[in-house]
Amino acid sequence: MNQLPSWLIKRTPKSKRIKEIHDLLGDDSVHTVCESAMCPNIGECYSNKTVTFMILGNTCTRNCAFCAVGRGKPLQVDENEPQKTAEAVKKLGLKYVVVTSVTRDDLPDGGAEQFAKTIKQIRSEVPDARCEVLIPDFKGNKNSLKTVIDAGPDVLNHNIETVKRLYKRVRPAAEYERSLELLRSAKDLSPSLYTKSGLMVGLGETGDEVVSLMRDLIEARCDILTIGQYIRPSKDQVDVEEYIHPSKFEEYAAAGRRMGFKKVFSGPFVRSSFKAGEINGI
Repeated sequence: MNQLPSWLIKRTPKSKRIKEIHDLLGDDSVHTVCESAMCPNIGECYSNKTVTFMILGNTCTRNCAFCAVGRGKPLQVDENEPQKTAEAVKKLGLKYVVVTSVTRDDLPDGGAEQFAKTIKQIRSEVPDARCEVLIPDFKGNKNSLKTVIDAGPDVLNHNIETVKRLYKRVRPAAEYERSLELLRSAKDLSPSLYTKSGLMVGLGETGDEVVSLMRDLIEARCDILTIGQYIRPSKDQVDVEEYIHPSKFEEYAAAGRRMGFKKVFSGPFVRSSFKAGEINGI
C-alpha cells in the first residue's frame, strides 16, 4: 500500500530546524530516536525543541519488522553517555525529557543501569525537568525494571506495539504477555508511578482486537495510551495493510476514556513520545 491518503500528507520538515538542534547538541554521539527511527513528526518536535534521546547506542539486537533503527552487533556501552545526555537536556532548556533506547539483549541487565544513571544525571543537571523513560522489555527481568524505577522517572513507558495475533510477524523476538507483565510489575513496584503504553494500527489488526488489547492494558493498570498509524519507514520494513481513517482514531480514544485510561492520545501522527509532556493534571 503505497499511496498516502490526504490525512497523512505532512509538510516536509525544515532542514534548518533540524540543523539547529544538531548545533545545540554539538555531539554526534548523542542519538535521538527522532532521526534513527525516521519519525514523521521530527520537524514539528524539533521546532518546539522536543527531543527523544536514545541511549545505549543506535544499533538494536532485535529485528522488529516495523522499525527503521539499525540492527546488528552493538558497540560497548558508553560510560559518558548519561553525562552527555544530561548536558544536551540542559543546552536545549528542556523541561520534559523522554529517554528511550535500542533493545540490548546482549547486556545482562538489558541496559537498565544505563537508564538509571541517565535519569539521575538529568536530575542533577536539570533538577526541575520531568523525565519519562520508554524502556524495552528487559526479557522480563524484574530486577532490571526495579533498577529503572528506583532511579525515579516521572513516567514509565513500554510499548505493546500491536495486537497479540500479529506478534510473530511484527515483533518476533518479543512476547505480548511479557510486555503486559512488565507494566503490571511496574505498578506493583511503584503504585504512584504513571505507566504508559502505545500501539500502531494499520498492520492488519481488527477493531475488536484493538479494543481487547486496550482492556488488557487497563487490567495491567496502564495509565496513558497512545495510538498511531503505522507508516512504513522504508522498503526494508513490513508493508502497511490499511490506512486508518481519523474517525476511527476518535472512536478508539473515546473507548479508551470509557475504559478508564487517564489520558489517551489517538491519531494518525501520534507516536509514543509525541507531545509527551502533556500529562499535567492526570
